[in-house]
Amino acid sequence: MAITRKDLLGYIERDLDADLARWFADRPRAVVDEAEVRPVEPFLARLAPDDAAALAAYDRRVRAGGLPDILDIADWSYGFDFAADDCGVLDSDYSTEVPSDEVYTVGADGGGNYYTVLTDGQVAVWFHEEGVLEGGTRFDDLDTFVWSLVRYHAVRAGVLDPAEVIADFQALGQDGAVAPEVGLLASMRPRQGAGSRITPSCGAPSSPAATASSRPAPTLPPDPVSRPRAAGSAPGSAAHR
Repeated sequence: MAITRKDLLGYIERDLDADLARWFADRPRAVVDEAEVRPVEPFLARLAPDDAAALAAYDRRVRAGGLPDILDIADWSYGFDFAADDCGVLDSDYSTEVPSDEVYTVGADGGGNYYTVLTDGQVAVWFHEEGVLEGGTRFDDLDTFVWSLVRYHAVRAGVLDPAEVIADFQALGQDGAVAPEVGLLASMRPRQGAGSRITPSCGAPSSPAATASSRPAPTLPPDPVSRPRAAGSAPGSAAHR
């Protein structure tokens, strides 16, 4: 039976810990300095109850050091304060400015781009070279996003057969997974080789040495895979449904 978003509701609180223990027990844990990241409570108040519960469960694990370092969770990428660092956030129409308090970053993709929760519960990529929230690579909610990224990284680490999850990714139909060239499926294969992690030029502890026009696919840091930027940023797409 095909998996649905309803099946994944509550995944972070209910099943995430078991998945991490199964596939990433030996990975170093990400650590953040709470003094350096935004408090999550004001943003939780802007979310629908299910979305708030998912982010609260994720945040507790981040601050407790319970998540492996597969999502580039660090002081510079988690709870990033765009306004305090003079970083702009544009909606996918490239003209609408999104206030800093209407987004909350939950990690990065290994290429300097932030995974960002929006007030409608969606998870979008903030593309650091243009300061824009991509429109064609989003996930509908945080539970589905985290479920997908955990399996993606398990495949990349060689501990999960992609054949076991490809059908589920396709059934869920999330743009961030199935978008041609830039979705997770485009690079969901065991990792080969290694590269240098790119950090964003805005707000990161160091600036990227490269300024390529393409953004990397999300991969096991420090192994970004260069790929074209998402094509789904058409005018008229809004961050707030």
